[in-house]
Amino acid sequence: MEKNELLLTAVKAADDKRAEDIVVLNMKGISLIADYFLICHGNSDKQVQAIANELKDKAEETGYHVRRMEGYDEGKWVLIDLGDVVAHVFHRDERTYYNLERLWGDAPTVDVQSELTP
Repeated sequence: MEKNELLLTAVKAADDKRAEDIVVLNMKGISLIADYFLICHGNSDKQVQAIANELKDKAEETGYHVRRMEGYDEGKWVLIDLGDVVAHVFHRDERTYYNLERLWGDAPTVDVQSELTP
C-alpha cells in the first residue's frame, strides 16, 4: 500500500468514529520515525479506544500490518504505529497538555479536509 493510501485510510477511519480536530503533519525530513503524524482526539476514554480500534481494523482490512499500538487500555493517548504513518489518538485533555502540533511546529500540515465527512 502506498503511503498516501495508508494516510487516507487512517484519516477516514478516525473520521468515521467522530474523531475531532484531525490534523496531519508531514514529517518527511523532520523525523526518522514516520513520514506522517496523524493527530486527533476523542471526548472520552471509550471514544479514544473506538477511534484506535477503527484505525487498526481499517489498516488491517487494507492489508497493512499494525506494527505497534500503545496506551489503549488507559484511553488517554493511544499511539498506533502503521510504519510510514503514526497516529496519535488523544483524549481531549491530554491533547491540550501535550500539544504535539506546537512541539512539531516546523512540520507542514497536510490538507485532509476534503476527505472528511461534512
